Amino acid sequence: MAVLLAVIIVLRLRRPTHAQSRNDEKLTVLVFLVFGILVAPTAFGQGVLDVVGQLAAGTTESGR
Repeated sequence: MAVLLAVIIVLRLRRPTHAQSRNDEKLTVLVFLVFGILVAPTAFGQGVLDVVGQLAAGTTESGR
């Protein structure tokens, strides 16, 4: 399921940019949220979370 959603996300991001309807925007957000929920408990998702956490920690420390 996560692979299918990843393909959908790539296809949606490759479309030419144009004004989107509100329903189209809601669908895009929903697809990204479901993908995040499916990927988060995997080893890949945990690795991404660790990297983002380290980047965030580095950014906050460099701002002090």
